[in-house]
Amino acid sequence: MRDNFKERSTKLSILQKNKLYFIETWGCQMNEEDSEKLSGMLISMGYSSCDNRNDADIIIFNTCCVRENAELKVHGNLGQLKGLKKQKKDLIIAVCGCMMQQKGIPEEISKKYPFVDIIFGTHNLHKFPEYLNRVLMNDERILEIESGSDEIIEGMTIDRKSSLKAFVTIMYGCDNFCTYCVVPQVRGREKSRKSEDIINEIKNLAKEGYKEITLLGQNVNSYGKGLEEDINFPKLLRKVNEVEGIERIRYMTSHPKDFSDELIDTMKDCNKICNQLHLPVQSGSNRVLKAMNRHYTKEEYIEKINKIKSLIPDLAITTDIIVGFPGETEEDFEETLDLVKKVRYDSAFMFLYSNRKYTRADMMPNQIPDDIKHERFNRLVETVNSICAEINQEYENKIVEVLVEGVSKTDDTKLTGRTNNGKLVNFKGNKNSVGKIVKVKITKPKSFSLEGEEI
Repeated sequence: MRDNFKERSTKLSILQKNKLYFIETWGCQMNEEDSEKLSGMLISMGYSSCDNRNDADIIIFNTCCVRENAELKVHGNLGQLKGLKKQKKDLIIAVCGCMMQQKGIPEEISKKYPFVDIIFGTHNLHKFPEYLNRVLMNDERILEIESGSDEIIEGMTIDRKSSLKAFVTIMYGCDNFCTYCVVPQVRGREKSRKSEDIINEIKNLAKEGYKEITLLGQNVNSYGKGLEEDINFPKLLRKVNEVEGIERIRYMTSHPKDFSDELIDTMKDCNKICNQLHLPVQSGSNRVLKAMNRHYTKEEYIEKINKIKSLIPDLAITTDIIVGFPGETEEDFEETLDLVKKVRYDSAFMFLYSNRKYTRADMMPNQIPDDIKHERFNRLVETVNSICAEINQEYENKIVEVLVEGVSKTDDTKLTGRTNNGKLVNFKGNKNSVGKIVKVKITKPKSFSLEGEEI
């Protein structure tokens, strides 16, 4: 089932000329895209964005709840707004996102921060213009959290933050129920967009000059389940590969248990799919993987990695790893280090296990003390970073193709962009090359980036 946002929203918007908005986003790429949608709604209502929240007429916090630290940031930032709200009586403050979908959290936020005007969740993001209008017209205070449904909202205006690269969500929710994860609770069960809607969105992006798209989903490998059409993720990738104007295709995130031979063959066959794979492993211990409800073993994971590396030799592999899962022994952690050394990741997102309410892991015995977590984490970081530096050293004097994104944030005399396999490159080049794919000779590999010269 799908609904068209534009048809319903145009009647709701009260034009707000010369008004400013500020959005703070925590979390994953899907949260980033949600914020782009919120920004699009606000622009269509006449608002303009600003970089300083003290200047804003409306402030939105788009929250994450995957780890405790993300939630603490929300509370800290909300506390700072109390004084600002007193100074600016007409300031509107809204809080949304995954954190608001957790049981009891919206009510807690509403009670603790009575100056917050709008609280809503991930499933009713499209209703934000309605909520804002109710505040403006009736001075209401709104707390509305909807549970997941089969409805897919199409046609939402998106204010994309890049003119070259775009996120395109292909599915929502997750059915995996990893024991440490709250995503199925806050994002709902899996539902896929029709391939026709996805392809039309990508074609429009190509017409607007976008060169690279990243397909998003909590588990993109599950794409297609529940749709009437004969489609799965590899078939969708082949369709996207045919869109003229798009030069690079990335996707995330994949689940190892669903990473199929068909997907490997598709990556090998399709020239626009980037030689980059993000495949979260979480742990190298079979015992811990079972406790996490991950449905694969260390050996099966390594076998899949070796197979795709044999077919795509220059593939860059990245991953997610959790340290200190309940019951993790020193032997379990050594298994993770062993896996890291065997796979040799180009980079990794590494996290200390964070207790999440209403997950099975939160109720497990043998929670790991913080000092042990941190000690193991430091050893993992050292191992991963050492391997990353070694891999990057292999790029010295190599010529790579870089999609030029703009001026480097660290050195305004240089340009910046990424290689096909996701390496960040800062280089001396022609500013007229922005938006193009150019050849760059690597002159100085660093641990986490490359430096070079356009040729």
